[in-house]
Amino acid sequence: MQMVTTKGADGKILVKRTDVPEFWDELKGKVHKNVVTAMETERIRIGEGAKDDEETRKKVGIIIDNLLAKETNLPLSREMRSRFVEELIDEILGYGPLESLMRDEKVNEIMVNAPDKVYIEQKGKLVLTPLRFRDDEQVIQVIKRIVAPIGRRIDESVPLVDARLKDGSRVNAIIPPLAVSGASLTIRRFSKVPFTGDILVKSGSIEKEMLDFLASCVHVKKSFIISGGTGTGKTTFLNMLSNYIPDGERIITVEDTAELRLQRDHWVRLESRPANVEGKGEITIRDLVKNCLRMRPDRIVVGECRGSEAFDMLQAMNTGHEGSMATIHANTPRDALTRLEAMVMMASSELPIWAVREMVSSAVHIILQLTRFPDGKRRVTYVTEITGRDGNTVLTQDIFRFVQTGVDENGKSVGFHTGCGVPPKFYADFKMDGIDVPLTLFHKKPGADEHLRGGSGK
Repeated sequence: MQMVTTKGADGKILVKRTDVPEFWDELKGKVHKNVVTAMETERIRIGEGAKDDEETRKKVGIIIDNLLAKETNLPLSREMRSRFVEELIDEILGYGPLESLMRDEKVNEIMVNAPDKVYIEQKGKLVLTPLRFRDDEQVIQVIKRIVAPIGRRIDESVPLVDARLKDGSRVNAIIPPLAVSGASLTIRRFSKVPFTGDILVKSGSIEKEMLDFLASCVHVKKSFIISGGTGTGKTTFLNMLSNYIPDGERIITVEDTAELRLQRDHWVRLESRPANVEGKGEITIRDLVKNCLRMRPDRIVVGECRGSEAFDMLQAMNTGHEGSMATIHANTPRDALTRLEAMVMMASSELPIWAVREMVSSAVHIILQLTRFPDGKRRVTYVTEITGRDGNTVLTQDIFRFVQTGVDENGKSVGFHTGCGVPPKFYADFKMDGIDVPLTLFHKKPGADEHLRGGSGK
């Protein structure tokens, strides 16, 4: 599916298809209503797997062909007509208007705010598509069709679903009465080909020398917290970084929704489970982190720390599982530390703050901060080392920073990555492991001083 983005009169970014005639969507909407009516008359039911059922597809195809035959002066070639029928069958029996988006590998995220408001994310920016649902009921029907094959349900008694599709996509759906303005659906999709370090370097997210440094840190078993806001690429970066773990080490990943795809043989995946309709059977991230400590892991990778599991994660890092990793939602390295402390306190409010900060400062070595800029660009903006504790304060020092110098004539953010003038405190560990990391890597680049104000997001 070929698309082009334009700006509407109100300044909103819109997207429209360029591989079909302009009347395509209007005709599809008109025919769609008539097909649904005809299916009800002929008692053709849309059950699970209907999209792949040849007999059902054939019956619906005949109905569409008959309806198109009634349209006079329809400027469609035989090839385009066949394509129209196939697309409409997929929409009716599959994911409705979202079917074409699910086939497009360039679309990273699909967001349905209302029947007439379907947004997608492309290259880090949100754009409004011309796709439309008939009404709120169709949105709910498509949601049910999406979650049914994975054994989940959504209705008034269970009006919220967070799950993983068979292709690895993450889906979140919420319907009334929780969604006041109507059903809402969010699908986050992941590339079939995992992002490599080289791809991130080419995109400008990080410099090659910085990536080599991080790979060396993984090799000498330094523990990472990857911090960032929503949609900054934390999972992508965690996935990429995990692939630098040496072969032969046993890795156990713990996730709310399994998204990581490590290119390693000795890898065990664990995924949490929500409670059933009766409120029983829940298995939390914390339960899994506790359990994986009994599975003889060399490294533990937690997809996202959100609560009390942070306590068990830090304990694991402090008791022979160095080199473990996790992600956290925060806007700066200092915010990440504050959030981490708060989550540890969720496990035990009786812990004194000095004990929490001692645990954090001794367990975590590096905080990687990811930021999505207004132009959609995602970059590593801080590589910050935790150097210890002074009283009740966790001490940090920035190893690398991204310095934004402005925006170009196209509104794209420009800048450069630079060292902050000091090597990490654990620099000697590289030599002990036979890894050559040049000290010049940490030198400040010319002109960096005038932009480096404050550190670690202070």
